Amino acid sequence: MTDGRITLHYAPQTRAFGTLVLLEELGVPYDLHVVNIRAGDNLSPAYVAVNPMGKVPAISHLGVVVTEQAAIALYLGDLFTKAGLAPGVDDPLRGDYLRWMVFYGSCFEPALVDHAMKRPPIPRKSSPYADYETVVSIVHEHVGRTSPFWLGDRFSAADALWGSALFWVTNFGIFEKTPEVAAYIERVTSRPAFRKAQTDEAALVAARDRAG
Repeated sequence: MTDGRITLHYAPQTRAFGTLVLLEELGVPYDLHVVNIRAGDNLSPAYVAVNPMGKVPAISHLGVVVTEQAAIALYLGDLFTKAGLAPGVDDPLRGDYLRWMVFYGSCFEPALVDHAMKRPPIPRKSSPYADYETVVSIVHEHVGRTSPFWLGDRFSAADALWGSALFWVTNFGIFEKTPEVAAYIERVTSRPAFRKAQTDEAALVAARDRAG
């Protein structure tokens, strides 16, 4: 545990939403630094100094900056151990946990984006994620075995990441919402932390839209 407050560099209607959900699940104090992507604030020198990619989310904590959604979730889960959202290094679930956290950013999201953008597939042996069909099949198979949460009986940081992601990609129509996927999403989105994050997100969207 730490007394240092987390600063979440955030923009509404982005991948950063999953990190907001995780912070609410952790129940730790944090501050939002809202980045107006529509105005190009994410490419300003001040923000590029935080994340050279000009992307959100990022977090700042006690002089440490962490970028990349899965890396942030891993960092926070390990930092706030009392919340019990990350299997410890001696937990048999640790390996599966790390695998799925990294699989999201290295395989799932790139595969879905490439497919949605209708990019021609590259040879399977050269692709970092094999191929779209394999990735989708692996995720659907895992969700079919997920009961009730990503790693089994207990909610973890993996659910903040995957639950939020599946919520968005099914809403966008780029991932099939099978009954199993819908049931898993409902288990995550019905939690108080997710609903609080949605309320905060809606307020930020309204404020942004009013400002033009």
